[in-house]
Amino acid sequence: MKLSALRRGLGNSAVQAVLVVVGLLWLTPLAGLLVSSLRSARDTAEGGWWTALTSPGQLSFDNYSALLGNAGMTQAFWNTVLISVPATFLVVVIAALAGYAFAWLEFPGRDVLFLLVVALLVVPVQIGLLPVAKLFGQLGLFGTIPGVVLFHVSYGLPFAIFLLRNYFAEIPREMLEAARMDGGSEWRIFTRLVVPVGRPALASLAIFQFLWVWNDMLVALLFADSSAQPLTVELQSQIRQFGSNIDVLAPGAFLSLIVPVAVFFAFQRHFVQGVMAGSVK
Repeated sequence: MKLSALRRGLGNSAVQAVLVVVGLLWLTPLAGLLVSSLRSARDTAEGGWWTALTSPGQLSFDNYSALLGNAGMTQAFWNTVLISVPATFLVVVIAALAGYAFAWLEFPGRDVLFLLVVALLVVPVQIGLLPVAKLFGQLGLFGTIPGVVLFHVSYGLPFAIFLLRNYFAEIPREMLEAARMDGGSEWRIFTRLVVPVGRPALASLAIFQFLWVWNDMLVALLFADSSAQPLTVELQSQIRQFGSNIDVLAPGAFLSLIVPVAVFFAFQRHFVQGVMAGSVK
């Protein structure tokens, strides 16, 4: 028994050690970008970011002051927020309503509609770029933030509905029937029972959607004009125009990276539970 317990302990320790090493390797680029964002362009040109660990006098917040003074970067940051937050909120709300309907409401053509939703999962985003761009041009949405948001919502819904429908279908039927017998309406059951139970799936979906929209450049590059472009497009534009403008690019890139990392760690407790529960029926 003692030998078996020792082996299990050593096995757990080895796994934990490997996970720590993987975590450190994963965080190294983030740490390097943070240090680079605190160094001057001259120090960056003279040596790698790790040299600042032995010369902390190189670090300052001057680059972030320059970033705040760059109108293009600050506008792009707020554009990214104005795109990512509504696109995430709308997808989660609409998918939650549709997922509940597909899981527990009886209506004609329910199974056929759900199969169509699942079929849309295999449609690449690139296929819809030109037709949707033409449609948005006719509607006056091309080049605007609402147009970018609408595109992200429409292409994010199939996966979101699939995930939440499978998660909501796991709720015990007896629980819903008891709520109906107590006189609860479908809306009350959805808001007071289904949403609280489905919080892990909703959180994991919000993480997926927010990370996809925040880090997107393809859709924004095509559908957003210069006044609506997000941070990813602005960073690419700064690199193309200035090349060595590291005092603005480094803090801008770190800002673009740290926000989704912070969102992930804030909701990571629900991430695996929500994805695994919603992946199979």
